[in-house]
Amino acid sequence: MRTAIVIFLLALLAGTAGAVQIVAFCPDPYLSGEPDEYVVLDGAGSLHGIEISDGEGSVRFPEGSVIDGRIVVAREAAGYVRAHGRLPDYEVVDTDAGVPDMERRGDFRLANQRDSLTLLVGGAVVQEVGWPGDVVPRQGQVHTLVDGRWDPRPFFIGQSDFAPQTFENVTVTLFVSPDCSYEVISDAVTSARESIDVNVYEFTHPGIAGMLTGAAGRGVDVSILVEGGPVGGISAEGKGVARMLAGHGVPVMMMETAGDVHARYRFDHAKYMVVDGRSVLVMSENFKESGIPEAGKRGNRGWGAWVQDTGVAGYFAEVYRADSTGGDVVPAPQDGNVAATGGGNYEVRFSPETVHGARVTPVIAPETSDLVRQMIAGAGERVLIEQAYITNSTAGGPNRYLTEAINASRRGVSVQVLLDSAWFNVEGEKDNDEMAAWINEFARSEGLPIEARCVDLAAANLEKVHTKGVVVDDRSVLVSSINWNDNSPDFNREAGVIVEHPAAAAYFARVFAADWEAGTRVGGEAGFDYRIVAAVGVVILFAALYVARRIMRW
Repeated sequence: MRTAIVIFLLALLAGTAGAVQIVAFCPDPYLSGEPDEYVVLDGAGSLHGIEISDGEGSVRFPEGSVIDGRIVVAREAAGYVRAHGRLPDYEVVDTDAGVPDMERRGDFRLANQRDSLTLLVGGAVVQEVGWPGDVVPRQGQVHTLVDGRWDPRPFFIGQSDFAPQTFENVTVTLFVSPDCSYEVISDAVTSARESIDVNVYEFTHPGIAGMLTGAAGRGVDVSILVEGGPVGGISAEGKGVARMLAGHGVPVMMMETAGDVHARYRFDHAKYMVVDGRSVLVMSENFKESGIPEAGKRGNRGWGAWVQDTGVAGYFAEVYRADSTGGDVVPAPQDGNVAATGGGNYEVRFSPETVHGARVTPVIAPETSDLVRQMIAGAGERVLIEQAYITNSTAGGPNRYLTEAINASRRGVSVQVLLDSAWFNVEGEKDNDEMAAWINEFARSEGLPIEARCVDLAAANLEKVHTKGVVVDDRSVLVSSINWNDNSPDFNREAGVIVEHPAAAAYFARVFAADWEAGTRVGGEAGFDYRIVAAVGVVILFAALYVARRIMRW
């Protein structure tokens, strides 16, 4: 009942000139003592008579205050600037002479687990939000109001908020690992004249480090950001590459919790490189020899796109500026050694291919990761999915993207799902082979045109499938770093692009087809489990040997 009344009042308020409403608040920030808790208001006009209350205290704006857009009311300006790097518009407790003080009544302080905020205009309640109830309390989360709905996605302190944007008439060079990614990255670095900005989860590749030090040597401004806490920690090789780069004047920074400044993302898992503000490479692969092997060397299956467009590059340049600044960005350790590992031999099958006139939409997690679901939802004929892995939702049921693919199959869309089969993705009780078997059994039980396979890495001569790619209707393709779990789209920094162009879709469809043919059908009535086949083969072999021995005795 309260929610309905609040929605009605908000709708009424929104229709009046000078309407003001609470659009964000953070009651449980990371700093000790929570001096940086804050409330954001949006509107236009005078703030006279506007009051914010938590039931135990309230604050009013000083005489003559006005609003034009968004304003921040923080508990303490000094605490807010420590957490955000900028001053708020108002503060409740006086800590900065340059920031206007709110007029306090009682003890206005937001509780972490159970409290409420009420906005009053002239003493009348026009908006109320409570927790738990309207929002779920969580440390570090900034609760946001979007189109009248609280928390349409998780949003945490320090995170960016980029809006979707599509760019027309774009030139894109398509490439894949292990076949041709090294040469495309080399061409991109060689093309640089002014700047190269790299954000990559892990960087251990001495060859790419050499490319970048060479660029720095000819006057290119090179900067690099890596994840400070990858699974297993930054390796000795990663620290060695950081030392090598720093020795040539190339700073290597990392994103991690530093002191009382909390890392803004669970993992900085993106893989993109902006060149001169005029082009950007977006990839599924880390800067590792397995991810970007030299030509003729075995490595991961990965997808990439070199987008040569100032609009798209400018978008990612803004993302990099947001990612590479803040108190959670600190120098990376350099106490390691560079080591080249290399891989086995590989017969190159795919060369880079350039398409013109494409339509390109950046995909940035967490803010625009839902574009992946929307892309699949728009499928009318077929969907090709090649992923490192797919895990079910922690809330229960299939992964959100897989759910959309299943929905597409219910519309008659043909869906093929190809997953990795490296030991760490098939030896558990609930991983890729079980997921593929479940998909196939589900398809059989409902009569759906969807099939899943696990790739045969030996047949494909790949180390693992690491891409996170989707092809829809022979017209669009997703190249990204977004894994199909709950964490990646909601809590990580991820990066990708949706490229709409028939030739781009055809290129990655050919790569998919090659890997699919090397795949092994798993589970379901229409498929089979390769481990069962192997076991049956062994039984038949021993039976044949037994019969042969009996015949020889006769």
